[in-house]
Amino acid sequence: MFHPRSRSVGKPSSSDVAGATQKKLVFRHPLLVRLTHWMNVLCLFILLLSGLQIFNAHPSLYWGKYGADADPAFIDIRAYRDGNSIRGETRIGSLAIPTTGFLGASEYNGALSVRAFPSWLTIPSYRDLSTGRRWHFFFAWVFVLNGLAYVIYGIAAGHFRRKLVPNTNELAPSHLAHEIADHARLRFPKGDKARHYNTLQKLAYLSVIFILLPLMVATGLTMSPAMDAAWPWLLDVFGGRQSARTIHFISATLIVGFVFVHVAMVLLSGVWNNLRSMVTGRYAIEVEKHP
Repeated sequence: MFHPRSRSVGKPSSSDVAGATQKKLVFRHPLLVRLTHWMNVLCLFILLLSGLQIFNAHPSLYWGKYGADADPAFIDIRAYRDGNSIRGETRIGSLAIPTTGFLGASEYNGALSVRAFPSWLTIPSYRDLSTGRRWHFFFAWVFVLNGLAYVIYGIAAGHFRRKLVPNTNELAPSHLAHEIADHARLRFPKGDKARHYNTLQKLAYLSVIFILLPLMVATGLTMSPAMDAAWPWLLDVFGGRQSARTIHFISATLIVGFVFVHVAMVLLSGVWNNLRSMVTGRYAIEVEKHP
């Protein structure tokens, strides 16, 4: 699956015996994949933080064509007065969750301030909707162009077919159950198996690349009045601008969840080895020594 080029780390000595192992570097990630990966890291970081700045201007989510005239929100982050203090609260349907100090009411300049997401999670940190929108829209287009470059390369070079599309055997329920059990026990592949993405990784990457990220872009365009004027069918596809905004927020939340799991797996399976593979393209695997 990966490029056949490889080289050993260190030379085997005459004392090596059969059955022992040594590490070998294999070529794992082409240059364009590495470049687009790090550009995605930058873009997603700024898009998330600037998006939360935009969300703070109206921290409520609706469904359909609603959102005015006191229509009820099914997700609402707000603050209320409790005597002389401020309390933060997050409502999901009829469930109210106290979130003082983080959501609804958080510290800013030494005092509790009414804001959906705290200042350390937004770009800019102070309240400025127009600046947040400028950051968000600029990096949104950088992100789209970067994604198009990756997708075009992935199709033209066979990257998706060779590395990300699972075969029939990998999709068998017994195989998936085995991989889920291995992940739960933090058992990572060794030797030649480490050259390839496992089925769970393939399905996760394909879901993000071809479902969540396009959904983010499409719903972002749907929230733009200029795009709605040019392509009014976008509103029909997503059932209204408020539905598009909600799907946009949920998609972003799922992507953040994916990133957390991805980073956790990187940390648990070998930080430097994984970082080296995404910087230099080479990944170390264990192979059996021969006398």
